[in-house]
Amino acid sequence: MRIDGPALLLRIYIGEADHAHGKPLYEAIVAFLRERGLAGATVFRGIEGFGANSHLHTTRLLRLSEDLPILVEVVDTDERIRAILPELDALVGDGLITLEPIEVVAYRGTGPATH
Repeated sequence: MRIDGPALLLRIYIGEADHAHGKPLYEAIVAFLRERGLAGATVFRGIEGFGANSHLHTTRLLRLSEDLPILVEVVDTDERIRAILPELDALVGDGLITLEPIEVVAYRGTGPATH
């Protein structure tokens, strides 16, 4: 798969404790994106943050949060990202989904990875 030029950056902000279909929501999101054939996804685990309810999630002090911020990022073409948004929105429920126009300088893959 190749992507060059204009594209979209999809960001999904959720909590580590969020679940869907009996597994962590971030895993369900990555599986959903992979099934739909998107170019790729990366999951980041934050060390501190808060969301709509202003509840602080942090790793600092003596508090070890089990609900740290999670960010899932996806880069793909405008058409492919927008095509999955309704299903993604239903899957995410509580959280934040954003889109940003970007320019891809280089993204090349030769096909599915072999192990």
